[in-house]
Amino acid sequence: MSDRLKNKVAIITGGTSGIGEATARVFAAQGATLVIAGRSVDKGNALARELSATGIQCIYQHTDVMKEADIAALIDTTVQKFGRLDCLFNNAGAGERSSVESVTEEQFAEVMRLLVGSVVFGMKHAARAMKQSGGGSIINNASIAAHRSGQGGYLYSGAKAAVSHLTRLAGLELGEYSIRVNAISPGAIATPIFWGGSARANQLSVVENEQKMAKLQSNLAKATPIPRSGLAEDIANAALFLASDESTYINCHDLVVDGGRIAMFNERV
Repeated sequence: MSDRLKNKVAIITGGTSGIGEATARVFAAQGATLVIAGRSVDKGNALARELSATGIQCIYQHTDVMKEADIAALIDTTVQKFGRLDCLFNNAGAGERSSVESVTEEQFAEVMRLLVGSVVFGMKHAARAMKQSGGGSIINNASIAAHRSGQGGYLYSGAKAAVSHLTRLAGLELGEYSIRVNAISPGAIATPIFWGGSARANQLSVVENEQKMAKLQSNLAKATPIPRSGLAEDIANAALFLASDESTYINCHDLVVDGGRIAMFNERV
């Protein structure tokens, strides 16, 4: 175990699978005290037990990030149990494939509440906790879909563009309190989001998920200048940097982690 996050308390939403789980493991290895938030109770509790066994403090809290009350309770529980909040990784989300002519009111409400609302209210409640402890780092999961076409559905891309800009606005407002707000824009990262997200992955066997992951990584390796698939750990390592004291002068920034895909001619994966 290293100590880049020693004495820091971090929350990771969507922390039971994919990028969130990978980030929890990386943060734990660097000494953070962790609160894993998500809706998969069994997986969340199992991961919290596993990471606690390494010697760090880690708990799971069931959280629906589409509900502000759940987000507020997540922040409050963290501060009550551990005394402070140093980092919030607003990671929870899901993909979708809407188009201009197919979008419905129901889709709009759900996607915006999940992808934008969770970030807005996460920042709102994290800010009040971080002010009390003298500052902190908020990291929002955006996407290269925020910056170019062909990387996600109509609503998904628009929502991620909102996340990217809201990150800058929040960083401007909160910077005077030593709260820095940054985003990460992943590219083609191999996670279950490509075959229905964690809900779908939980319905499949370990072998079925491994087969889908192997095929996905092979396909994504052809989709970037660097000839390999992006991995959840690539995003986790970027989040580690933004959570650590190594990034204390970085604010209002959207860090693209995509192997160079954003520079390529538009191509759907």
